[in-house]
Amino acid sequence: MTDTTPQETYGALQDKEPQKPPQSQWREVWLQFRKHKGAVFGGGFLLFITLAVIFGPYIWTIDAQKLDIRAKDMRPIYVALWDGDAKTSWGHPFGTDQLGRDILANMLEGGRVSMAVGWLAMILTMFIGTFVGVVAGYFKRLDGVLMRFTDLVLSLPILPITLVAVTLFRQPLVASFGPEGGMFILIVGIIGVTSWMQTARIVRGEVLALKEREFVLAARSIGTNSAAMITRHLLPNVVSPIMVSATLGLAAAIITESALSFLGVGFPSDFPTWGKLLADAVSRMEAFPERVMLPGIAISLTVLSVNYLGDGLRDALDPRIRGR
Repeated sequence: MTDTTPQETYGALQDKEPQKPPQSQWREVWLQFRKHKGAVFGGGFLLFITLAVIFGPYIWTIDAQKLDIRAKDMRPIYVALWDGDAKTSWGHPFGTDQLGRDILANMLEGGRVSMAVGWLAMILTMFIGTFVGVVAGYFKRLDGVLMRFTDLVLSLPILPITLVAVTLFRQPLVASFGPEGGMFILIVGIIGVTSWMQTARIVRGEVLALKEREFVLAARSIGTNSAAMITRHLLPNVVSPIMVSATLGLAAAIITESALSFLGVGFPSDFPTWGKLLADAVSRMEAFPERVMLPGIAISLTVLSVNYLGDGLRDALDPRIRGR
């Protein structure tokens, strides 16, 4: 047995290669998110459709409301692949409707409205739900009242209440902000006010768990007031469930707006949205099935991409799942 000096022993215990610096939390989130192929596709498609409806009307400059009776009932270009006698035109690649309006221009314009309603309604939903959830979870004396109110709103039939709200508030808002502006404010407000409950319950549960953590107890022991406690310690730690809930809220808002427009209680008849295009095409769907398929596919793919994105964010942001 050979004797070793302390220097040799210390050298043997040292790592032969330099250790890599620890990765940041958001880099780990990105690496986990990137492994979810559905989430990557969903995020990419959502980015594509958002950019398309924002900048598309500046590229495809045909007026969505322009009437051209001579070009009415044009079929999409791809219809000519199996029906050589179809009336098509490269000037209208998605075809035209019974009034000669370009369907591609209406799809882009309608998508802009539907996505704007979805994003703004989602933001309003997240704000209300987060506020109610944080207040209910942090202030014990308000927890019972707010949660019973949340349960009450959850038990209400949302669609009939939405229809009644549209009937009651349509005329005052239209008189104040115009037909399009008034209905936009009304629909965003209705969706936001009727969709915050799930977010509130999720945030409340997270806040109740965080209140018992050591860093919150330490902050309370040094006299941190409630406002600082919520903004500095609680809200940053509930961002993950809020982001996941936001993606689901965006999908729900798009579906709700499309349903309202389809039922004829949304925007004016000459104002295109995906739901309105779908409703207008139903009466002639046997002769022109593509007019139903195009807005239907746009709604379905957008909602599907948002759901996949939310699924990937949940897996990436949850430390219990990350790394599997």
